[in-house]
Amino acid sequence: MTTTPRTSALGADLERIDGHAKVTGTAPYAWEHPVPAPTYLHPVQATVARGRVLDVDARAATALAGVVTVLTPFDAPALERGYDAELEVLQSDEVAFRGQLIGAVVAETPETARQAADLVRVSYERRPHDVAFAADRDDLYAPGVVNGGHPTDTRQGDPDAAFAAAERAVEATYTTARNHNNPLEPHTTVAMWHDDGSLTLHDSTQGVHTTRDTVARMFGLDRERVRVLAPYVGGGFGSKGTPHAHFVLTALAALRTGGRPVKFAVTRQQMFSFVGYRTPTIQRVRLGADADGHLVSLSNDVVETTSRLKEFAEQTAVPARTMYAAPNRRTTHRLAALDVPVPSWMRAPGECPGMVAPEIAMDELAEACGLDPVELRLRNEPDIDPDSGLPYSTRNFVPCLTEGARRFGWDRRPPLPRSTVRDGWWIGTGVAGSLYPVLQRPKSSARVLLRPDRRYEVAIGAVDLGTGAWTALTQIAADALDVDVDDVALRIGDSDLPTATVAGGSSGTTNWGSAIVAAARRFRETYGPDPEPGDGSTATMRPNPDAGRLSMHAFGAQFAEVRVDVDTGEVRVPRLFGVFAVGRVVNPRTARSQLVGGMTMGLSMALHERSVLDERFGFVVNHDLAEYHISACADVESVEATWIDERDPAVNPMGTKGIGEIGIVGTAAAIANAAYHATGVRVRELPVTADMLLTDF
Repeated sequence: MTTTPRTSALGADLERIDGHAKVTGTAPYAWEHPVPAPTYLHPVQATVARGRVLDVDARAATALAGVVTVLTPFDAPALERGYDAELEVLQSDEVAFRGQLIGAVVAETPETARQAADLVRVSYERRPHDVAFAADRDDLYAPGVVNGGHPTDTRQGDPDAAFAAAERAVEATYTTARNHNNPLEPHTTVAMWHDDGSLTLHDSTQGVHTTRDTVARMFGLDRERVRVLAPYVGGGFGSKGTPHAHFVLTALAALRTGGRPVKFAVTRQQMFSFVGYRTPTIQRVRLGADADGHLVSLSNDVVETTSRLKEFAEQTAVPARTMYAAPNRRTTHRLAALDVPVPSWMRAPGECPGMVAPEIAMDELAEACGLDPVELRLRNEPDIDPDSGLPYSTRNFVPCLTEGARRFGWDRRPPLPRSTVRDGWWIGTGVAGSLYPVLQRPKSSARVLLRPDRRYEVAIGAVDLGTGAWTALTQIAADALDVDVDDVALRIGDSDLPTATVAGGSSGTTNWGSAIVAAARRFRETYGPDPEPGDGSTATMRPNPDAGRLSMHAFGAQFAEVRVDVDTGEVRVPRLFGVFAVGRVVNPRTARSQLVGGMTMGLSMALHERSVLDERFGFVVNHDLAEYHISACADVESVEATWIDERDPAVNPMGTKGIGEIGIVGTAAAIANAAYHATGVRVRELPVTADMLLTDF
């Protein structure tokens, strides 16, 4: 008798396991989780950019029916100090930025809490503030390291001398705007203290264990006395990847409600105040090449912002270190410390803004060399990682470029800009490269347990932001256990489950999946093919022996078609097309969704997103979705993402590289390059707007 081999779950185009619950409204997000007798919080925010709170008059607020309590800097419960200045809510009367949380009202209804918060009167000692961002400030400084532990500056050879001697050269300054994360579900926390002094949080977070450990430290608790639940999260894009002040404020307020839970849903306007944003950047790029277009010098000198309250140093220049071959190279980071909220993670931090400037500069260099932009990139393909000197585990940027160019129809592109006008629209096309590192953090663990119903319960404290982790991890577990997908029952989103790293850096599938594979292998080694109900094993992700021997990155090539109205300068993008090398694709359906979503977000960065800071008052004035524009369906007619078949056994047991962030990297530069090809007007500032393109019409 022959047995039909089980079809591998990895690579199967499965529907989302959590899809039915989400579309029917039965998947509870943090705010919707049922709790007994909830109360509701609305914050009081600073209306000065810098200063000190002198007095808080809450008499009108407390007189309002339904108000439970009011917290101020003068009577709030104490927190542990010296751990994270951003999270030390109501522990001082100092105001570090406008919009800072300086009080809170808790009431029986959200409406009452909001009304009462508006009645709180605050007196300030105002101090001069400084929020002006410029590259010529005399107080710029070099951080010790930039995010990810990367060196602040790097230098190889003599880039200045090589640039001066180059036969072809480009030197220009490029800027990217301040951007704010706007996931569909704003930040939400529900906090409830129990009689035994333990705390439960339902939180919209990208990492339940990170949130648990942070709140335990801030409140001086053993972390076993804190439980954080986040089974469903409505997007994060990095803003929920690190704790912010709002959840500490909610837990503080819950100390005053006699055990009643406190709910706090951050409003859309408040999303622009205290939950992070992408720093604006000013990047001075210098590219020098020989007559054949081979780079001899590459420099990217970056200036960006941080907050005086707490340092955040985005790794913007890091991608320039590894993308193209050049014997002489320099990258630097300098920070301007301002009286602004603390910047934070936003989709593909570092790589996203850090690829804009070099990829537009490469387009300019191609023109200076008389080369096609695709050909210039092909000529500067490195044999090894130019930064580390390590060989790549796989580097399939060239196949992405060539296959993308073929499928996009790049060969039909007229070589000269401003060559095509049709029905009142200038038409152009552009290209840019993408890369994103494979981030491996061997801290995740997973547990496998055979239940009485003979299903395998696979548990890990991972969080699904809507990226498809519920489905992908189930597929990985099924293959690792050699069972069908229906035989796996996944549990995630609970800090009581085995430790998982944060859902960020396109590392979730890599790290959580590796832990699940390790647990599944240990389970089979221990119990064999016929275990008994109750049998279980736990294992931790094993360190990758190749991590220090190989450079591991995902790559991609982005293509864009842009149309610009000849009379108004209005920009339309009929086509976005991306080809990626992202290792093994666990689920084509969710993978494509992530890549298309990233490309759409890159389109938004290219044409719309800019948080406008009023320097007089120190706050973002377009702080809602009516004035902070993001891409809509009308902005692009076709977004298509595909990938090459890439096998890379060195990265992890599944061969995956991460998909969530590489889609945004390179998209904005491809659109800016296409806008130049359409109009002949070179824009070095994002977002690209009509007035910029009308300059030379």
